[in-house]
Amino acid sequence: MKNKLVYICFIMIAGFASFTSCKKKNDPHVPPSVEFKTSLGYCYKDTVVGLQDTLNVGIVATKTEDDLKSYNVSYSYDGATTTSTFYNYLATETEYTGLNKDVQIITRNQAGSEKWIFSIVDRDGNITQKQFTLTVQ
Repeated sequence: MKNKLVYICFIMIAGFASFTSCKKKNDPHVPPSVEFKTSLGYCYKDTVVGLQDTLNVGIVATKTEDDLKSYNVSYSYDGATTTSTFYNYLATETEYTGLNKDVQIITRNQAGSEKWIFSIVDRDGNITQKQFTLTVQ
């Protein structure tokens, strides 16, 4: 009887240990890797530009944890806190692991500041944003 009680206690302790050791690992939620293209002909940092200037902006995005889902370009003028969408793109199956995109933007015909935000979202909802501000003169 004593051996049976020890055996039951051992099973209960082992069962308790297995439940406490089955904790879900903490998901780090690693966002996609995104870099601006910095070669000649691309805008990639805060810059002073002219009225109605045409600029090329390129990004290279790479999957880190989850497949890439979408690419968005938005802007705001003169320090506004809300943004407007300029460009929206859904990744195709062949782009789930990496995106290489260029967009052309034309500044306003008005002096002021333009904040441009470039966002990549993966399938898990992780977002990476890169941005710069154009001072239009």
